[in-house]
Amino acid sequence: MSENWYVLNVKPHKERSVCKYLEETTQLAVYFPAIRVKPKNPRAARVRPYFPGYLFVRLDLQAQGVNALSWTPGAKGLVCFGGEPAVVPENMIHDLKRRISEIDALGELPAPGLKPGDRVRIVSGPFEGYEGIFDAQLPGKERVQVLLSFLSNQLHRIKLDLSNVEKVT
Repeated sequence: MSENWYVLNVKPHKERSVCKYLEETTQLAVYFPAIRVKPKNPRAARVRPYFPGYLFVRLDLQAQGVNALSWTPGAKGLVCFGGEPAVVPENMIHDLKRRISEIDALGELPAPGLKPGDRVRIVSGPFEGYEGIFDAQLPGKERVQVLLSFLSNQLHRIKLDLSNVEKVT
């Protein structure tokens, strides 16, 4: 018996229902990577798929067959390359789970490509044109904290919208 992880393509917005169906009706391990978000619309979903339209399933393809999941309500089928279902390495699933945990601990997706200590340029707002140091991602509405030196040599912490800064390359 050789079980591997595979990617299951599902219909739009059916990730949760397909995951629940598979967990309740099969003995397969199913992983639905999702993150908590703070939507602007209070009625919008607070948990969103990390990979919209995809789930990960662990199965023995030799024993169950390539079409094992094709009749699952809401599923389109396994992701294939060259006619062969793509195997997802076990360590990638572990890394993905770790990354999702980090994002959940932070409270939202981190600022793209920014790490504490990175030089940033403020591109709009009252501090436009200044350069500073990225300090931290703040909870809620894509806000960041930047260390900025102005009027003195001391660094001041200012809070800005993520859209107001860009990484200096």
